[in-house]
Amino acid sequence: MKKLLLFAGILVLLLYLLFCPLQALEAAREGLNLWLNTLIPTFLPFVILTNILTGTGMIEKMLNPMKYFWKNVWGISPSGSYALLTGWLCGYPMGAKVTSDLYEVGKISRSEAEYLLTFVNQPSPAFINTYVVNICMKKQVSVGKTFLIIYLSAFITMIFFRYLYISKDVTDSKQTKIETSISSSPGALLDVSIMNGFETITRLGGYILLFSILAAAVKEYWNKGELSCCILLGFMEMTTGIRALSIIPFPTEIKYLCIVPVTVMGGLCVAAQTRSIVSRKLSLHLYYSAKIFSATVSVILILIFAKII
Repeated sequence: MKKLLLFAGILVLLLYLLFCPLQALEAAREGLNLWLNTLIPTFLPFVILTNILTGTGMIEKMLNPMKYFWKNVWGISPSGSYALLTGWLCGYPMGAKVTSDLYEVGKISRSEAEYLLTFVNQPSPAFINTYVVNICMKKQVSVGKTFLIIYLSAFITMIFFRYLYISKDVTDSKQTKIETSISSSPGALLDVSIMNGFETITRLGGYILLFSILAAAVKEYWNKGELSCCILLGFMEMTTGIRALSIIPFPTEIKYLCIVPVTVMGGLCVAAQTRSIVSRKLSLHLYYSAKIFSATVSVILILIFAKII
């Protein structure tokens, strides 16, 4: 099934490039513009710095004083709390990237990594405030309530999936030994962190480019209704879908009810980016289930808070 869907997607892209070259060119430019002017300057420095911080082995010392809070409230280790903080502050797909890196160097177990993936990969506060509330919703909704709905849905998701989390203690000696040898050479650590950052950002740029063209193809040929088209766009690529939903001639409440779950899920583009940067040793089945669960919770929360948004 996966190969069939991949083949169908590639076929759609090839046909669109052949028969609508001008529209495809414009979509590619928009995707590359998003990557060059937004993703690289905002995401790349965080990737490099978090790679360095992970390699130094200083994470536990920073967050260990609050280990009882992380364990009792979130069910995670101090190292895992670093992935939580980074993911919630820096946005997609930083939480997943840090979680995978911590697992690869032996800071967290596989069970904790897969558990973390259910709630650490979130939209950043800057994206929610600037793009969703101010640009797309034109300040017609409360940014505070939007933060509350999105992050409360993530917290509720964490509580739900915590029951599936089996705690295991730390790592094997081989992983720790590798990490120590890298950390002992600051120059090597810096070089590896920079190259890893550029490799990651290049991979993400490729996904953004492909999904931008695919979104343009959907807009060109979808004729089942404007709202369904916008929702489909959001399901594929988050920023394009949110923008499309914000300009349809529907009441603010309806648009908001669609935009928030799209923001929470991130779309297939974010899912593909996440899969590309997460270790193949980690399963993403819980991650996909958690995103659907979290989006559903966000809709329920909107309906609960409808009178105060």
